[in-house]
Amino acid sequence: MASLLENKFKRNLGRKQQLGIWCTLGSPSLSELLAVCGFDWMLIDTEHSPNEVPLVVDQLRIAEARDIAPVVRPAWNDAVLVKRLMDQGVQSLLFPYVQNATEAAAAVAATRFPPHGVRGVSGGSRGAGYGLWPDYFKRYAEEICVIVQIETLEALDNLEQIAAVPDVDAVFIGPADLAAAMGHLGNAQHPDVQNAIDMGFQRLKVLGKPSGYLSTNEPEVERRIAQGVDFVSVTTDGALISRAATGLLQRLRKA
Repeated sequence: MASLLENKFKRNLGRKQQLGIWCTLGSPSLSELLAVCGFDWMLIDTEHSPNEVPLVVDQLRIAEARDIAPVVRPAWNDAVLVKRLMDQGVQSLLFPYVQNATEAAAAVAATRFPPHGVRGVSGGSRGAGYGLWPDYFKRYAEEICVIVQIETLEALDNLEQIAAVPDVDAVFIGPADLAAAMGHLGNAQHPDVQNAIDMGFQRLKVLGKPSGYLSTNEPEVERRIAQGVDFVSVTTDGALISRAATGLLQRLRKA
């Protein structure tokens, strides 16, 4: 009989650098195309994207079929939203806007059943193999990956305490909101922002905590990869398409 799916993304954390793509456009067909391009992981976003639960499920099926590790970002650090996603098979979650250790602990609790957390119990959902995986409740926690997103100066100040929360598997630094918090809205490449991010990754390395990042700036992506950031989203689907389309059009008009 089939068993609980192994979380390849979690297994590779700290062992292999993983390069991914950010899926924001709510298109399973586009996600399927990207899934066969060779990325190690794909982020299915529900915070700033039109991905509701049925669309997330469609993209999970694609990821599972194409052997690419899916990570899902809930719209908020909210136990109800997390429960709905996990009931449909989400194992790796990127929690946005985590400010302190208390909020990080709440994220972990949302992924665990009582008495270890607050997740509501459903044994017949897709995430539990529709009730056909006899080992689900014994092993489910082994395959959960909790990533918390640092996006503010307060969160950066609390980085060590956040990273030390039990069962927080990785810390992701979000450049866009951090830039805004530092007074540089829309300019994540500002030297002050980049310096703060560099220092954050250095502190995570000292702690031995896996780290993650997203940038659509290719030189910065190359720098983060060389820096040893554990998992890096190298662009978003929207940025990839818009740059390719406008670049092609500009070249052809010049010709």
